Amino acid sequence: MSRVVSIVPSLTETVAETAPGLLVGATDWCTHPAGLDVERVRGTKNPDIERIVALKPDVVLGNTEENRAVDIEALRAAGIRVWMTEIRTVDEALVSLRRMLTEACGLDAPGWLDDAARAWDFPPPARRVRAAVPIWRRPWMVVGRDTFTGDVLSRLGVDNVHADHPERYPKIPLNEIVASKPDLVVLPDEPYRFTADDGPECFPGTPCALVDGRLLTWYGPSLVAAPRALATALDVL
Repeated sequence: MSRVVSIVPSLTETVAETAPGLLVGATDWCTHPAGLDVERVRGTKNPDIERIVALKPDVVLGNTEENRAVDIEALRAAGIRVWMTEIRTVDEALVSLRRMLTEACGLDAPGWLDDAARAWDFPPPARRVRAAVPIWRRPWMVVGRDTFTGDVLSRLGVDNVHADHPERYPKIPLNEIVASKPDLVVLPDEPYRFTADDGPECFPGTPCALVDGRLLTWYGPSLVAAPRALATALDVL
């Protein structure tokens, strides 16, 4: 294996940190590691199929949530091998990334995967808090059921108030988010960039935690630092 294109930012970081030089293409949203010098192939939802094909990759790495089925089908129709991941829990991330690196990319399993498994190996916290997790505003959207973010938070003792919603990322009016009376509002800096001046003012009287969205939503080398850093930001554990 010598040429890999990734159309998922967290998978890009996973390969780049494990085998520098293997990646030949990545999306415009692939920001880690810093200084990554590869061909850019637009976004996760609108990859440049012709450009990817021209790069002649041995494999393209994708994800069922991040990428559209029509784009994956177009790549395969062009004769490109595509390896798809589906990750909704920390445990699934650890297993899926190991398989992707060893089977799809032909690499040895990296030591950081073992470090990540150890970092997340702790008993469920006795203290639990209820949280709303907005990911967008105008319109307001929140984390709903069956998500990687929800599993990360649950492991840290934070229960998502919208975890039973039938949609995974539902649009919820602000007044309804407030009416759910969360103990905490978790505001990541991606996909919407919530800041101290943009977000917390909408939830007067409720503690708000501004967190690094990469630690909350990415599966890859960031899994090693995520539990401790998020626990500090959320004031849990």
